[in-house]
Amino acid sequence: MIRAEGVSVTLGAQRPLINVSLTAEPGRVIGIIGPNGSGKTTLVRVLAGVRPPETGQVFLEGQPLTSFSPAARAKRIAYLPQSGSVAWPLRVRELVALGRLPQSADFWRSPLHHPTSQDQAAITKALADAACTNLAERPYPSLSGGEKARALLARALATGAPVVLADEPVAALDPAHQVRILSVLNAQARAGHTVVVVLHDLSLAARFCDHLVLLNAGSVAIAGQCLDVLASPLLETSFGTRFHRNLSGPVPVLVPTHPIEITDDR
Repeated sequence: MIRAEGVSVTLGAQRPLINVSLTAEPGRVIGIIGPNGSGKTTLVRVLAGVRPPETGQVFLEGQPLTSFSPAARAKRIAYLPQSGSVAWPLRVRELVALGRLPQSADFWRSPLHHPTSQDQAAITKALADAACTNLAERPYPSLSGGEKARALLARALATGAPVVLADEPVAALDPAHQVRILSVLNAQARAGHTVVVVLHDLSLAARFCDHLVLLNAGSVAIAGQCLDVLASPLLETSFGTRFHRNLSGPVPVLVPTHPIEITDDR
């Protein structure tokens, strides 16, 4: 489990997070939604320990996140940032193997050059889950944007960490791969992992998330069961648009229809 309590962050004159609390438990997919600039990426970075909060605290497994060494944190949290980059022209299989580094007990027998049978199984499964098996031998720089996103997700999945934090993991993907990847993250949760994912597509959020946190201007506008949040009028207030909703069908659908005027005192 990972939990944020009263987290605030200040960046220059901006306050991207203001007294935000969130609890993500094993077995559930927690979706973070909200308009551009609402603090979604900053919140995930704080949960991952990449950015320390100005006030408040993050707890992992009931202990302050700051009490874990970077190595111990890396074993427990798989973090997929919004815009990942790879500095070397690695093959995709090698890139995914790097995800096993936090689990390696012997630096000199790294999973990149000397993978154990457990490493090999995790790498193979991560490639398959992220629909990257056919990309395994290709150099990372030769991939399309969507293929790169899937390869980076495979690296995160290979870690085997109990907490998965994914910032817009399907933003660059076509519809079929969006459903495939979110199905994999949903399966991770059903297997007992804690999954936190940032999404812009509210129909996908309705389909794959158990719990939603709606951020607006750095604060939590509403949090709760997925369909309760998506049925709330605060959705219109936060996003500044009307929505057509069909939340009772086998595949929930939310479609923005037309913008609404938002006053400054919202």
